[in-house]
Amino acid sequence: MIFKAVGEGRPYPEHGLATPADWSVVAPRIVRLEHLITTKRTLDLALVLAVDSTFYGDIFAHVVAWGDDLYLEDGLHRALRAALQQRPVLHARVLAL
Repeated sequence: MIFKAVGEGRPYPEHGLATPADWSVVAPRIVRLEHLITTKRTLDLALVLAVDSTFYGDIFAHVVAWGDDLYLEDGLHRALRAALQQRPVLHARVLAL
């Protein structure tokens, strides 16, 4: 399995970071795909295959550390692209709650 689990929704409390500018204060780091729990079950295939898919947003995925788990809040298409390219890690901004 690519991820630790496939979830639906955000089980953690609201954190107040909504825009890429809000997330920019969180330093990026490397996370292993196998440690992530997704917060979405589906995605738009066009986002995965688009050459410029990170052009208008943050180039890093957004992950929330809550309890002992890492939740992939934004960047599912980046994570899947990494997995398809056989890369076990992803650069992400990790917010600890």
